[in-house]
Amino acid sequence: MPIAKNLRILVVDDQKSMRELARMCLRGLGVEEIDFVESAEAALERLKEAPFDLIISDWNMEGMTGLEFLKKIRQNPVLARMPFVMATTERTAEHVLAAKSAGVSHYIAKPYSQENFKKTLEQVLGPLT
Repeated sequence: MPIAKNLRILVVDDQKSMRELARMCLRGLGVEEIDFVESAEAALERLKEAPFDLIISDWNMEGMTGLEFLKKIRQNPVLARMPFVMATTERTAEHVLAAKSAGVSHYIAKPYSQENFKKTLEQVLGPLT
């Protein structure tokens, strides 16, 4: 069981309001180590600098999309097994299947509640304490 306060999570979203929602939900769950970046390109750089336990990424971003970012993560031998949650407004079966085919760990629809966020994290990481 992961201890929430010991988790290090990278949130990738180009919308400030969504980064703030993620911050509020994660802090409410007891997560203290949260890094935020506005693009997949910035996330790839941050991943070179520090280890993370989980990536939470938006799908629709300027430049590299969340799906393209996920594929890059899964192709990287060092990062390939890192849990990756896609948080997005894209809810079609086509989008969900594309993310699953690319190796997403879980998919959560925006906007989400803290309760939904907790369920998602626990499905990916196991019960939080």
